[in-house]
Amino acid sequence: MILVTGGLGMIGAHTAAALADGGHEVLVTGHTTTDVPSFLAERVTVERLDVTDRDAFLALGRRFAIQDIVHLAGSIPGGDPVAFFRAETSGLMNALDAALRWGARRFAVASSISVYAGDADSPWTEELSLRTVPPPHPIAAFKKAVEPIVMNALEGTAVHPVILRIGSTWGPLMDPDSPFNPIPPLVSALLRNEQPAALYADDGSEFGYAPDIGRAIALLITADELHHDVYNVSNGSRSTHRDVAEAVTRSIPTAKVPVIDGSRDGSADTGYMDIGRLREETGFRPAFDIDSAVADYVAWRRRNAR
Repeated sequence: MILVTGGLGMIGAHTAAALADGGHEVLVTGHTTTDVPSFLAERVTVERLDVTDRDAFLALGRRFAIQDIVHLAGSIPGGDPVAFFRAETSGLMNALDAALRWGARRFAVASSISVYAGDADSPWTEELSLRTVPPPHPIAAFKKAVEPIVMNALEGTAVHPVILRIGSTWGPLMDPDSPFNPIPPLVSALLRNEQPAALYADDGSEFGYAPDIGRAIALLITADELHHDVYNVSNGSRSTHRDVAEAVTRSIPTAKVPVIDGSRDGSADTGYMDIGRLREETGFRPAFDIDSAVADYVAWRRRNAR
């Protein structure tokens, strides 16, 4: 059985779905909710778990034969960054403790594209030396700290660490008002017949679609053999906001998406991650481009609140 903590969140749920598609037994945990999205219904085992509760976490191993762990559980920072870092660190330590006590084969954990901040040359590969720059927000700071913690904690053990440098991801289950991606708020406004915020044409991102990202993670945790510890997980390409606007108008023909030429700050970010290592070792290929992803998401949102 494969444990996916945070398995009812956007990336976790799509990872669990991909694992179930592959015929694997999957245990997912949720803390604030155990509501199961329709595409996971009756396909996975669901447990309520506060990952900061060490005893409750370790108790899972007495009830389930867990062989691999994908640790994606996380919280949203509030006004107290120390409290945020304490909770995130506690959850990570409990997950690592469980992996070692249960004799897990692999321990995959979410890092982030944000580790490449400060490096102007892209596509970014896993071999790059990471720059020492102030992380843009507490989540990015913790994700960067996760990498050396996990690598050192599992060094010399039988548990293989798999660091997931996850790119900008969006899709079904994402907060429709998320400040981290323009597409869900844009689609939400249009489906409410409201005027969306304008997009700067040359700005952009990788825009990895959640079903693709979940499938990539599933391939990494289940591969017969892995030759590295760190993997970029994304679609391996960049789309501009103009590409997004055009894709949205193709899926919602009545949409009027305001687009401003140029970029917000005059120098559009063109960075994206190379996924050659992921492709070579798992055979991963994105199933969605920006057009098919937007079309799929619009269809989903016509039926679902998020």
